[in-house]
Amino acid sequence: MQRMDTYAQSNTPFLFVISYDKSQAIVEALENINPEEILYNFSGVSNIPFDLSATHSDVDWQFIKPSRESYHRSFSKVQNAERAGDSYLVNLTCRVPLHTNLSLLDIFLRTSARYRLWIRHHLVCFSPEIFIRLDNGIISSYPMKGTIDATMPHAKEILINDKKETAEHATIVDLIRNDLSMVANHVSVDRYRYVEEIATHRGSILQTSSEIKGTLLPNYLSHPGHLIMKLLPAGSITGAPKPKTMAIIRDAETYDRGFYTGCMGIWKNGNIDSAVMIRFVDEEDGKLYYKAGGGITAMSNEESEYNEVIEKIYVPVC
Repeated sequence: MQRMDTYAQSNTPFLFVISYDKSQAIVEALENINPEEILYNFSGVSNIPFDLSATHSDVDWQFIKPSRESYHRSFSKVQNAERAGDSYLVNLTCRVPLHTNLSLLDIFLRTSARYRLWIRHHLVCFSPEIFIRLDNGIISSYPMKGTIDATMPHAKEILINDKKETAEHATIVDLIRNDLSMVANHVSVDRYRYVEEIATHRGSILQTSSEIKGTLLPNYLSHPGHLIMKLLPAGSITGAPKPKTMAIIRDAETYDRGFYTGCMGIWKNGNIDSAVMIRFVDEEDGKLYYKAGGGITAMSNEESEYNEVIEKIYVPVC
């Protein structure tokens, strides 16, 4: 946090990568980042060498689905906690063994996501979800909740009219609106539940997002570290209310999220562009793992939620 604030106060552009539980962080001036160790492309701001290219082979993408027994245990813990009144919404995630002919670097270079990050021998993230943007004192967030296979007949109408997805999205929008109100004035929802299409190697999916904006409190302009830490973890990949929901997640999930569902971004000239670290592959002991999940409410159907997790284990390569 101090390092981020110091860079900002000296007007030094920097990259930040922060884990879900805020226990790990990478904060480095852009001019000091070694592209052999870290590559990024955030909304077109990139350090990718012009002569670096990926393989063009067909994608072999195989994974071991979470066991139904393990998912059932985690799902039941979440719903029991919700029915006890401890949470309205919990984002439950899984760690899935992945086998692919693509290296982490290949995945980074071949994906078309809005936000991409590669850390050598560690992780690749290709996220479509904005965490926060700060532009000339206006802070905005775009929580993404609700997913469906775009090839289904009437997919958009099904997604928009789904009662569970509607309730889940409303909960997260209310949470993010409250979060931004801690650091900004005049917070408002400018767009509600708009639909975006995302291309993957298996075909397109549709996802719903909302746009929430406010005027950042002046003190945070020179203290981006305090700003980011105040807002983490992101509501869309945690749930509501945050403190109790984080405790439920720790009990229900069977692994450490690490940087998955943390945030990554760039500060430059007083502005911030950042993403939630979803659509994520990391490497542990030479093996690859994909991490994915979805929001669970008391109304959730276990079979549907399990299938949504599977739907999200994709790579956005056509």
